[in-house]
Amino acid sequence: MDTSPLTAISPVDGRYAGRASRLRPVFSEFGLIRYRVAVEARWLLALADEPGIVELDPVTGKPLELLKSLAAGLTLEQAVRVKSIEGKTNHDVKAVEYFLKEQLAPLDADGRLREFFHFACTSEDINNLAYALMLRDARNEVLLPEQNGLTTRLAHLAEEYAALPMLSRTHGQAASPTTLGKEFANFAWRLRRLGASFAQVEILGKLNGAVGNYNAHLAAYPDVDWPAVSRLFVESLGLASNPYTTQIEPHDWIAEYCHALERFNTALLDLCRDLWGYVSLGYFKQKLVAGEVGSSTMPHKVNPIDFENAEGNLGIANALLGHFAAKLPVSRWQRDLTDSTVLRNIGVALGHSLIAYSSVMKGLERLEADPARLEQDLEANWEVLGEAIQTAMRRHGLENPYEQLKALTRGRRVTPEELRAFIGGLGLPGEVQHRLLELTPGTYTGLAARLARDL
Repeated sequence: MDTSPLTAISPVDGRYAGRASRLRPVFSEFGLIRYRVAVEARWLLALADEPGIVELDPVTGKPLELLKSLAAGLTLEQAVRVKSIEGKTNHDVKAVEYFLKEQLAPLDADGRLREFFHFACTSEDINNLAYALMLRDARNEVLLPEQNGLTTRLAHLAEEYAALPMLSRTHGQAASPTTLGKEFANFAWRLRRLGASFAQVEILGKLNGAVGNYNAHLAAYPDVDWPAVSRLFVESLGLASNPYTTQIEPHDWIAEYCHALERFNTALLDLCRDLWGYVSLGYFKQKLVAGEVGSSTMPHKVNPIDFENAEGNLGIANALLGHFAAKLPVSRWQRDLTDSTVLRNIGVALGHSLIAYSSVMKGLERLEADPARLEQDLEANWEVLGEAIQTAMRRHGLENPYEQLKALTRGRRVTPEELRAFIGGLGLPGEVQHRLLELTPGTYTGLAARLARDL
């Protein structure tokens, strides 16, 4: 069977392959091989530049060009060759080492240089750095730009609808009005902050041998300051060095990364549910797409499918992210292999996140507020002004203001005339009475418009 998206098991590589395609160069098997090759090649160059490794001189000429080329990017054909070698070794990291030796052989007559590939390394020295680079690049080059795009779009909607009044609903019941723009601003602020938290997660790596003690390093070169060499190398990759590990980097930072991404996704899921509800209430119309069908039997329907799709994908992403955060920092003694297959699925979680982001953006682009419907709900709920009236009564010392408004409004609809008659009988100062009489549900929005614009 071919590898068409139609034959893929996962929708990330099938139905939604186009939306997740930017993560393929990072989290595919090809991507993992590419990052492993880069780490191995750069480690060899670092060793050659270390004065204490007296058997090696700094790499120059064609060997340097080759290693830089391999570190910069692998071709698909070269990755296929690595997999061919793995078919014999039955070890993926050793296959990378043998591939690199094979590539360098024509330029390394005596074999001295290529025998320093994978020098003093355990497989996890290469793997943890590869995954760290993968997660860094996915975050910086794919996820953060998408997240920033969402928060920017929400900020624009906050500005556009800053002054458009909307009935609030707390516990699903009519509550003090807000503006549509302020509700967008609330989410823009949340997501901006959560995105910044995700961006600030420190990404760590280690290169310290089989159990984290530089045993083999010291046996070969007892006079080299291996912790310093390791730290400088890890930092040269753009990562922070973790000096204390077992065979594996303990993955605490991956848990932090997953939790930070999960929090962003949770806030976005909250937005999806709210917008779904507002579409259901008719506060938004959805722009029609020519040829699109909303139901196989009900031709009138225009469903909020983008927000539903996003909610589903965010749920899958967060379930996986939660598992990664709980599982990856736990390993028996100095190392077990349970993290290996789990790590291979991190791209799936990020893929579902990315699919959700594109769905939310698509859904936002289709939204169009319906001011008439918003006004209809406001005009049907004059009782929400009870808060304003009883608060003014408190200021001016009237007796039992809350209880009076409770008796007038709780659990029932109140007409404008009833409220105005009540206000007129309170004996409030003229200016206060006038202000309350002029108040409507559509004007009782506090600083919502200003807050939305100030975002």
